[in-house]
Amino acid sequence: MNAREWLAAFALPGLGPQRMARIVAQAPAWPDGWLALLPPQAAAALRLWLRHPAKSPLTPAIEASLAWEQAALDRVILHRDHPDFPAMLSEIPDPPAILWAQGDTSTLKHPGLAVVGSRHPTAEGAANARAFAQDLAQRGFCITSGMALGVDAEAQRAALDAGGASIAVLATGIDVIYPARHRELYQRLGRSPGGLLLAEHPPGTRAHPAFFPRRNRIVTGLALGTLVVEAAEKSGSLVSARLTLEQGRELFALPASIHNAQARGCLQLLRTGATLVRESDDIVAELSQWAGHYPSCQPPVHSDEAQPRSASPVAHEPTEPLDARVDEPVDALLDVLSATPTPIDALVQQAGLTVAECQQRLLMLELDGLVAQQPGGWVRQLRP
Repeated sequence: MNAREWLAAFALPGLGPQRMARIVAQAPAWPDGWLALLPPQAAAALRLWLRHPAKSPLTPAIEASLAWEQAALDRVILHRDHPDFPAMLSEIPDPPAILWAQGDTSTLKHPGLAVVGSRHPTAEGAANARAFAQDLAQRGFCITSGMALGVDAEAQRAALDAGGASIAVLATGIDVIYPARHRELYQRLGRSPGGLLLAEHPPGTRAHPAFFPRRNRIVTGLALGTLVVEAAEKSGSLVSARLTLEQGRELFALPASIHNAQARGCLQLLRTGATLVRESDDIVAELSQWAGHYPSCQPPVHSDEAQPRSASPVAHEPTEPLDARVDEPVDALLDVLSATPTPIDALVQQAGLTVAECQQRLLMLELDGLVAQQPGGWVRQLRP
């Protein structure tokens, strides 16, 4: 399938990443095999586009994306049949069907390490993010993150400053800068050698709370492992940590003082099996089995004189609200959840949602600290 055909499949109604992945796994021929596997509404939309593209509501979005790609040499629409589509993403349960990419796509050939953490890190946390990202970038790792405030931005700037590679996965369209104050970082990632911007949503898509947990699965899916620098007990970084383990990747966490509220999530991860790291050698050693696949990844150099990274003061920025924050209606899932764990199949039935919709909403509620996963299912929590 070519880019136009993948854009058409992406635009079909009722096809989320999981359902799309199930269809792709059957390797259907285009278009007849797809028509046989699609739900009725999606199949009808595809037939109309195939027979009368000028009358199809899919056509404007398809043509707009193709025009965006053709407007600059550093833009490309990556799809599952594109030679540069990341192989690591093909291994996760719900890979994106399309990725709008701008920048240096050669970064996708580097071994990836996701670096995530607090949007409001301590001075020590920010310094650690910079130090680890700089050292690992110089060793040939590509630092992947979400261009968010705090740890994400510190790590990505440090990787570029070191002359290394960094990929930012956006929770918006490829042409939307979020947060707005990261315009300079956005431009560096999109124009510098070693920098790359990726988006799962078409150009023009604004930020929405539902898009951020979906973005996280791509950040972790691109990488061999995830380093959590600082994370509170209820944070999106812990969702990224869980996604890392579900994807079968390595999880690393930095230790910190028990009195540091911004790092209690890391201590929780260490208690439950994350690999404790003090320096980048610890990460490289754990990922050494991948060295043959990535010659640019240098082996660890051990030294008796090696010391932990020292912190340096950084200025704290004020809290920035979500640019596109919306008031959400009363949630059907919260109405059926209680202090007693409820399995997801029961939640699907009681809330009238599909499994994919239920999982996505649970991730959003978990980010808000309103639900938690426990043995036996999900429980409702009071807002912290």
